[in-house]
Parts: sequence; structure tokens; C-alpha cells
Amino acid sequence: MKSHHHNLLHSSFTSNNNSIIQPLNSNNQLTKKAMAISPQTFPTTKRPPSETSSFITPNLTNFNLLHSLLHLTYQICSLNAAPWCRFLLNKISSSTIHKTHLLGVVFDDLIRNSTTITISNSFSISTNSFDLCLEEMYIVLHRIKKLIEDCSNGSKFSVLMQIETVADNFNKLTGELSTLLDVFPIHEMNLNDDVLELIVLIRKQCSESKKNKLGEEQINLRNDVVFVLEGIKREIVPNEEKLASIFEKLEIRDSSSCRSEIENLQEEIQNRNEEQSKSEIVALIGLVRYAKCVLFGASTPSSRNETLRRNQSLEIVVPADYRCPISLELMRDPVVVATGQTYDRGSIKLWMDSGHNTCPKTGQTLAHTDLIPNHALRNMIALWCKEQRIPFEGETVTVKVNGCVMNKTALEATRMTVTFLVNKLTNGGLVSESCGIEETNAVVYELRVLAKIDSESRACIAEAGAIEILVRFLSYEVGLQHPSLQINAVTTILNLSILEANKTRIMEIDGVLNGVAEVLRSGATWEAKANAAATVFSLTGVVAFRKRLGRKTRVVSGLVELAKCGPEGAKRDALAAILNLAADRETVARLVESGAVEMTAGIMAVMPEEAVTILEAVVKRGGLVAVAAAFVGIKKLGTVLREGSERARESAAATLVTMCRKGGSEIVAELAGIHGVERVIWELMAVGSVRGRRKAATLLRILRRWAAGLDGGETEGFTSTNTFVSTSTTVVVPTPTSLAQ
Repeated sequence: MKSHHHNLLHSSFTSNNNSIIQPLNSNNQLTKKAMAISPQTFPTTKRPPSETSSFITPNLTNFNLLHSLLHLTYQICSLNAAPWCRFLLNKISSSTIHKTHLLGVVFDDLIRNSTTITISNSFSISTNSFDLCLEEMYIVLHRIKKLIEDCSNGSKFSVLMQIETVADNFNKLTGELSTLLDVFPIHEMNLNDDVLELIVLIRKQCSESKKNKLGEEQINLRNDVVFVLEGIKREIVPNEEKLASIFEKLEIRDSSSCRSEIENLQEEIQNRNEEQSKSEIVALIGLVRYAKCVLFGASTPSSRNETLRRNQSLEIVVPADYRCPISLELMRDPVVVATGQTYDRGSIKLWMDSGHNTCPKTGQTLAHTDLIPNHALRNMIALWCKEQRIPFEGETVTVKVNGCVMNKTALEATRMTVTFLVNKLTNGGLVSESCGIEETNAVVYELRVLAKIDSESRACIAEAGAIEILVRFLSYEVGLQHPSLQINAVTTILNLSILEANKTRIMEIDGVLNGVAEVLRSGATWEAKANAAATVFSLTGVVAFRKRLGRKTRVVSGLVELAKCGPEGAKRDALAAILNLAADRETVARLVESGAVEMTAGIMAVMPEEAVTILEAVVKRGGLVAVAAAFVGIKKLGTVLREGSERARESAAATLVTMCRKGGSEIVAELAGIHGVERVIWELMAVGSVRGRRKAATLLRILRRWAAGLDGGETEGFTSTNTFVSTSTTVVVPTPTSLAQ
């Protein structure tokens, strides 16, 4: 009989599974209604292992349900839980899969017999008890499948920390199978003796499995992790051998598997509701990050992944409206503050929690601290992400991790990780026996990743003295020989600058600003230059720093040059920094000297909103010199006024009003010479924004006064080489041949 059972098992679960697939695809035996449930009906998901998954039994006949049960047992058997999972669960999961395997043989035999007997009209398996057993068994098997998937695909540490609960869930499901087999109407069906004995065997095994317990080794491993976490909480550095033993037993054996474990733990946070539970996961993430650096060394992404990331960063440009003005990152949860400006919730909340009561972008005092969700913008960002194939919902993991209150254990783990990495650099230099260039680059990359995570990590890195060390990697020589190291160094400083306290450190530490300016002017790659520009933009978020940055000619000229010649993504970073600097009147003069006005005219066709907004700020504060420089751009402003977006048209109208008032008749004459300009202004008055309509009305009044020869009331005076003389001031308007090309 044992041999016969073996043959049954082999015939039912061979690699080509003919006995399973053929009945499902046989057109002469089954209609489409009789097909088994598709595997895509229950896609694999990652969530905390649970035996209480919500599920409704499909409404199928018992014959069709048998096929679905057979297919489900095949799916479960094909999962084959990972070795680490089998070790943790003390073979409980493997035992469950084995019982499911045997059940598949029973279902296969029922399908064969029911088909044959039903055709001869001598037997029908349609009793109420049989139907109920099949339906309940389907639910239990589906829950077993999901539990195995969750354990195998999820976080190893998460399974370990709730190992007793997971094992109990397996035992409960096995107990439910045992109960169903007890009431299974085997005597009402014409089953052969082998199948009857097999059902009795499964029933006995299920009954015995209810008593399965975890072994001491699994409990001790879980206790070891708890002991390490408690030690970290008390600022005790973990024993490296003990740490290595834990990770070896969980089969986490390299940096790549550590990164995967961190990602799985981050996904776990999405599925936890209690803050305490989230906090425990954050502590585990801190432990894995520390172990990754200590056990397996700092590492950079594979060259293939790094190349792909850089290509994507150059090809996919996040629209300016979708980026948070504080972090420069794609907004996940945009909110509106009292001034009407939009920020990502996490960034603006951190700004307010740091004691600020002003709007970072405008500098205005906030009338209140309420954050109003911008649902319309969020939907637009989600749609854009979908079109660009960029994860949107899933990427909120980082925000949610940051949203958790970092507990003492997680904070100390972060501090230990940072200390370990900074110590690697402190005695290392650029190239030395103890710290080669590849290792240096890997350590700086790890700091870059840590600095992106949360404010606590940024604070720890700065307090450990990393900024002073990173300065040495910003030089032209480093960029020439080791461009990746320069990119990682400047990007780390950018990430650190997000924290308000670090902005002050960066401004005060000797050599940092000069190093950033060096990268901005002569960085080895566009990515390095763009991140240097983004660093300047981040620093200009503090109003007091704008004047100091504006006095550095290399910073101003570097931004203008990057905005003029860089790829689109780098242009946007530079333009954002220039716009902030343009808020200071003294800096505007340097921007004009550096060619910022000519630059905006040159990019107005491809980036009208950004160009016009900057031109408006420069003309408003730059006096007649800026107006004269902008003279050549009047016709381009007219084009934006006619074809631009609502915001661009508003800024174009405001710029033209300022130019006409400060520049006088020649500016107005140039504007009036644009074909159809009056009709465009009328259109803006009808459909523009409130400010746009107001500026359009002023512009129309200026044009009409000029046409009537009444130019003095709206102007401050302007004269050109064409000998038009106004009231009090003389400005030379450059002729086209003298303009920069």
C-alpha cells in the first residue's frame, strides 16, 4: 500500500503536473464555468504574517471547487518555505505543506471518481455536508497559502520577533483542517481503500500537529535579538560575533540581503497601526543598518544599478510644482500653509517643530500653523508618477518611517552606525593603507543614504564631525579622478542641509561653501553640479543666509552658468536657488552682472514659468540696469503672455508692468509693437488669475496712455541711444548687435 501511495503522490505532483492542468484545459470535459480559480485571483502581498486573512469562498459547484482545491494545493506545495523560515518555525511550515500535498492526492482522486461516476449517472457528490466541507477547506487552505507567502516574502526579523504567534497560527490552521477531516463524509462516498487510509492518515497527522511546539533554539535566537536591542538602548555596542551568529542563522549574509531586509521592515511599518509596534520595527531597522556596515562593510550600489539610477535622474525631471521647496524631493503629501505656499507635510512639519513661525519660501510670518491637504495636487502627482512608472504609494514608506517617534534603541543604533562610519574616514584620508578609495567611497555613500532617512540621522552625522571630513572630497582633483566620490560627498551635504541646525553648521564650517562653489563651477558630472545647486537652494531657505551666499561671486556665476548650459534637471535646481537669491536686492546686482537676465531670455522658450518668475524678481529689485538688460526679452515675454501657463502669464504681465514703469516710453513702444498684444492683454483680463487680471489692466492702461502721448504718469523715466529723453534718469538700452549670444 505504501508503494501505491507513493505512485499516487508522484502522479499528482510531477513537475509537468499533467493530471492537474489537463482537466482545467480540457475543452471536451469542462466548460469555461468549470475552470479552477486563476492564480492571479489572490496576488502575493507583503504584510505581517496572519492566519485571519479576510476571504470569501467563491461561489462554485462542488465539482468546480474540487478543481480549485486541487490547484490551490499545487500552489501551496510549490511555495516550499525558505530554509530560514523552516528553521524558525521548527519544520512546522514544512509539515503543513506536506499535509497539503497529501490532500491534493485526495482531491485528485475525488475528481477522477466523480467525473467517471457522474457520467454513468450512478453517483452524485452533492450532499450538504460535503459542500460545506469543501467550502471551509478552501478557506483554510487559502489562509495557509497566504501565511506561508507572508513568512517567506516578508521580513525575517519580523517573523522571528513574533515567532510564537506565527507558529500558533500554523497550528490553528492545521487544527481547523483536522476538524474538517473529522466531519468529512467519507462513508457516503464510494472511495477506494487507499484514499480512505490516506484521509485517516492526514487526519491523524493534523491532530498530532496541533501539539507542535517551537524548539529552544528558535526561542533563544529571538531572545538574543532582544538582548542586543536592549544593549543598544543602554548604549552598549553589540558583540560582533554574537551579531554575526544571529545574521547567519537568518541567512542574511551580505550587504544586498541586508538592504532587502531593511526594505521588508519598512514595508511592515505600513501595516502596523500601533505606534509602539511601529517603533519596534524602526529599532530593528536601526540594528540591521548597523550590522550591515559592521559585518559586511560599507557598500555602494552595483555599477549597473548606479548607471540606471543616473540615467533615470537625467531622463525623468520632476516638475517644479511637484517638488517640495524645502527638501527638493517629490511631494508625497502636499499641504498648504497660511501664506498659500505648498510643501510636503513631513518637511514643513519638521520646519515648524524646529521653532519657526515663518513661511520658508516667502519669509512671511504664518498667521496660523494649520496644514491644509492639497488633494488636487496630490492626485496630479499620483497621475504623473503613474505615467512615469514611478512608485507613489509604496514610496511613502520613508515618510511613514520618519513619522514614527524614534525610540531610544533606534537612535542609539543610528548613532553607533554613524560613529563607525565616521571613524573609518577620520584616519583614512583620500587614499591610504587603512582606507582605500573604494572603501572611502562606500563609506561616504552609506552616510549619504543615512542622511536621507530622517532628521535624527542628519543630526547624528553632523554631530559626529562628518561635514568637516566631507569637505576634502569636494575638490576639483577628487572630481577629476574619482567622480563618484565627489557626487556622494556633495549629495551627503545636500541631505544634511535639510535639517535647520545643519544649515548653520554648513555656513560656519570653514571651507564647506567654497567646496560647494567649486563643485558648482567645475564639478566632474552634471549630477554633482545639480546637487551643489540644490545645496545652495536649501541654504537660501534661511533668509539671513541669502545675503552671505549672494556675496560669493563663484556661487552666483556658477548658478547662472548651470542654468544656462546644464540639462533640464540641473537647470531647475539652479533656477530654484537663483530665485531665492533674487529676494535680496544686493544679490540681484550680482545676478545681473553674471548674466542672469540674458540667461532667462535664453531659456524662456523651454522653461517659461521659471524664467519669467526669475526675471520678474530681478527686474523688480534690480533697477534700471536690470531693465536695460531685459530689453531684448520683451518680445519673448509677449510670447509667454500669449501662450504660457496661467502662472507664467501672470509673471510675464507683472514683469512688463515693472519694466514699462521703470523704463519709460521705449519699453512701452517695444511692447506695443508686438502684433496682437492688446488682444492678448484683454484675454488675460478675462480669464487670468486675480493678480494676472490686475496686472493686465495696468498694462493696458500704460499702453493706452502711451498711445495718447501721456507717458509721464506711469513711468519713472528712461532714455536710450535712440535719443528718447524722459524726465530724470538716463539708461542706455543695448542694441541687438551688442547683446550676448
